[in-house]
Formats: sequence, C-alpha cells, structure tokens
Amino acid sequence: MPDFAANLSTLFQELPLAERFAAASRAGFDAVELGPLEAWSLPELARQLREHHLALVACELPASAPERPGRSLACDPERVAEFRELAQRGIDAAATLGSRFVICRAGGAAAPCGEARLARTLVDNLRFVARSALHSGLHVLLEAVDTDSVPGGFPNRTRQAVAVLEAVGARNLSLVYDVAHMHAMGERVRETIARHLPRIGHIQIAGCPGRSEPLNGAVDFDALLQHIDRIGHRGWVGCEYHPASGTGPGLDWIVRHRRLTPTARAVWGIPWQTLEENALRERLRKVN
Repeated sequence: MPDFAANLSTLFQELPLAERFAAASRAGFDAVELGPLEAWSLPELARQLREHHLALVACELPASAPERPGRSLACDPERVAEFRELAQRGIDAAATLGSRFVICRAGGAAAPCGEARLARTLVDNLRFVARSALHSGLHVLLEAVDTDSVPGGFPNRTRQAVAVLEAVGARNLSLVYDVAHMHAMGERVRETIARHLPRIGHIQIAGCPGRSEPLNGAVDFDALLQHIDRIGHRGWVGCEYHPASGTGPGLDWIVRHRRLTPTARAVWGIPWQTLEENALRERLRKVN
C-alpha cells in the first residue's frame, strides 16, 4: 500500500500547530503535508521536522489574496504580478525546508472573464512557477478543486487540469489528485486515476462526502488504495481530511494498510538521511 503523509493543516487540530509534528510522528507517520508556510518561522519548521524525523512531502503556495483566503490567484489576469510574488516566496520557503512538492490550487478571477482567459492566465503563471521551482529542485503540482469549494474556480475537473499541463509543457509539473474534490465533480475516481496515472504526482484522500475519515462513504477507500498500488502509483497519499471525533480514534482505518519500502519512497525525493534514521528507529524498536 502507499505510504501516508499527515496533512497537519487538517489532522491533529485538537493540538496547537507546533505540537502536531510530534503527534504525527507518534501516530506512525514518516511524512507530513502543510498548507502555505507564510505564517511559520522557517527555522522552527525545520527544527520540528528534524526533531521528529519527518519528511515534508508537500506544501501549498501562499498565493491567495487577503479578501479571499484559501483561493488561489493563479488564474486572475488582473493580479499576475501579485500571484508571482507570493508564489516565489512559497517556492523559496519550500526549498529551504527540502519539500518535494509545491501545490498550486485551483483559482478564479475577481470578476467573470471566461474559462479561456482563466486558462491562459494559469498556463502563463504555471510556466513561471515551474521555471522557478526547477531552479530550486522542486516539483509543482496543480490541484483541481470542486466548484462547491471554489465557486467559479478553474480547473475543476481532471481533464481541464491535464489540458493545462500539456499547454505548459514543463517536466516538473504534475497533478495532485484529490479524491474528494474530483468525486464531488462526478468523476469515476478509480478509472480517472488509472487513465491519468503518468500525470499524477501525488494523491490526497478524504471521506466523501464531508471530508471526514476515509471510511464508509461513497468511495471504497480500501479498494481504491489497493487499486492505485496495483496500477503502479509509487508516490505518497496525503491524508487531508477533518477527523469527526479527534485524530487519534480516527486513525484506526490506516493500521490495516502496509507501507511502501524505503526504496520506493526514495524515488520521490525523500532524503536518504531521513530514511536511514527511520530504518534505525525501526531496528531499535524490534530490539526493545
């Protein structure tokens, strides 16, 4: 089964953010995801990751306007300079922390301007982001988001996101496939992942509907995780959900899924030092 990364923007919310790293490590996670890094002290983040032997798999670009928190400016033709300034800050911060991925989420425009113009703006902005990220050794992920979460946002379907990737043509640009978002848009999740697997760099899961634990909803996550393992996904699976009754009790679903080997994780850029430290911890656990 894939290796799981804890999204610390959604999991362990019963704890202050600074204590979630330790909680994730205690729960057995080797890696985490984060939202935008702009509110954090980078030295403190680096200390938390190092102290708790956690790899940072992905973080979001801080590319949203104050009046529209969480909604990317990536498609807004009137705010290209603002988007690129914010995105560059996010890339620099992610590179400092050794993140594998930076995520650019779906966005829109302050005023209606049509899908074609949204797409052109996004393509131009992603070319900028991909070039900058390449210099820093980062891979960029484009995330399509359902229209209930981001009304009027683009892209909101996998086919749209794939068309954007093809138009940009950058070798360090892939998709993050959020199962809950795309299920909400009516996609057949298993078939879509299989069809576009070469384009998918990362997968995120959450219960459908409601974004709670990935259990007992419209998607059979046991079957889905077996499916993506069988078809050859060798990336991480991000747990980006909101636990219904505390993170700890809500992690029971994960214990029946085995992890990938360190070799598979290394393919996705996790530092060897982290892998060696985790292997040492595992050996010591067995001895004790």
